[in-house]
Amino acid sequence: MASNVNPTVRRRRLGQELRRLREVRGMTAEEVAERLLVSQSKISRLENGRRSISQRDVRDLCGVYEVEDQRIVESLMQMAKDSRQQGWWHAFGDIPYSVYIGLETDAESLRVYEPQIITGLLQTRAYAEAIVQGGSPESSEQDNDKRVEVRLRRQSRITADRDPLRLWVVLDEASLHRVVGSRQVMREQLEHVMELSQLPHITVQVLPFEVGAHAGINGQYSILEFADAADSSVVYIEGVTSDLYLEKPHDVQKYTVMYEHLRAQSLNVEASRQRVERLAKEYAR
Repeated sequence: MASNVNPTVRRRRLGQELRRLREVRGMTAEEVAERLLVSQSKISRLENGRRSISQRDVRDLCGVYEVEDQRIVESLMQMAKDSRQQGWWHAFGDIPYSVYIGLETDAESLRVYEPQIITGLLQTRAYAEAIVQGGSPESSEQDNDKRVEVRLRRQSRITADRDPLRLWVVLDEASLHRVVGSRQVMREQLEHVMELSQLPHITVQVLPFEVGAHAGINGQYSILEFADAADSSVVYIEGVTSDLYLEKPHDVQKYTVMYEHLRAQSLNVEASRQRVERLAKEYAR
């Protein structure tokens, strides 16, 4: 989906502009909330793009910020209207990580550290089915099927002929040894990883057991970067009941440095392919 119609990105850009207008006026989110008789959390969610924003919200905020140029007001209201459009993922119903999908759909590059499983964009259908079922044992078969289809649809970003997502993945060796589904499923999955890693825009490295303690010891995270300079990088940390999005420059910088350490501690690209290939052959026995 093009960035100019991506509702997630629209909300994010609109929120950034509303935050800028508030800061120009020298107002805190709490002061704005008091003026509009709403909660401070609503103002924060509008500014970070995590909440749908109406044209009325924009009009009221522009009134508080004393925006006199009607062209600016109309432009922001149009952005609010565009941000309420639905992305392709809405056709699948309520997806808990829909904000992330919107960001991933528009990202230019993605760096992922995955300690437990093969990351979603590299998963085969059989592996994805086993992961979803195992991770959501109480969900209905219909809901699990929907999650699998969304995951496979997301993979079109790395297989696109034009402007594919640049993907760099560091896989902990544990994810290669964890038997998901069956040994045959694992063999096919690792062969799939090797095939995708041959693409010029995809890099896969393995963080070997022998490294011991490492920079990613605290768990999985992803760093999304965007082509448009107006869109700041985002660190995404997936949770069980809620997800965390970090956009402050010092937070992004900290995770970026951690990722550079992970890359340095991992096997190089060729040695990583050899490690994956060796394990795939072992699963074939």
